[in-house]
Parts: sequence; structure tokens; C-alpha cells
Amino acid sequence: MPREIVILECTEAKAEGKPVSRYMSTRNKKLQTERVEKKKYNPNLRRHTVHREIK
Repeated sequence: MPREIVILECTEAKAEGKPVSRYMSTRNKKLQTERVEKKKYNPNLRRHTVHREIK
């Protein structure tokens, strides 16, 4: 099974002292070897921010 479930965490919320938002997503291990980065909505900051894969 080449697809793997990953957790994306907001990169901007910790710097502002707000709770982080997390999303679940999938990635293809064979095609995407580096960590996933997506723009997702953070309800605590009320705007779209960059969410990066955590391990």
C-alpha cells in the first residue's frame, strides 16, 4: 500500500500563542518523499495558514 496517512499541523499558531489546528491527509510515499505542506483553514486564527506534516 503506497499511500500513508499523515497529520498536518499549523505552523503559525504556536508563534502567536494560540491552539494549533490539525488535519489528517494522505500522501503517496513513492512519489512524495519529503514532508507534505498544504494551506488549510485554521479556525483559531480565522484564516488560511501553512500546515506541515508532523511525525
